Amino acid sequence: MSADEVAKAFVQHFYQTFDANPEGLAGLYSPQSMLTFEGNQVQGVEQIMGKLRAIGPVKHDIKSMDVQPSNNPNALVIFVTGSIKIGGDNPLHFCEMFQLVSTGPGAYYVHNDVFRLNYGL
Repeated sequence: MSADEVAKAFVQHFYQTFDANPEGLAGLYSPQSMLTFEGNQVQGVEQIMGKLRAIGPVKHDIKSMDVQPSNNPNALVIFVTGSIKIGGDNPLHFCEMFQLVSTGPGAYYVHNDVFRLNYGL
């Protein structure tokens, strides 16, 4: 699969899973994974899942996705923009960056995940 194909498949899977069953995201992270959510950093599967659970029910609407190869030939950087409804409230704009690292042919985990709400757009 090309980098674009991997990124599109990942983004679709990540946000559909987040919206329907956030617990299903645990397998995408590893003990080395780090999430920075609105400036707060957590590391490891349990801490990341705790943060994602704390957000509550969400619905994402993806607007754009860009992908680049990383400095490691087995890694990709993905940048996503869109809107998110948290608990049924009005949608807020967000951006999120992922670095995926390959664990084998066609298999990746999220090494880095950085999320920010975009206010005043």
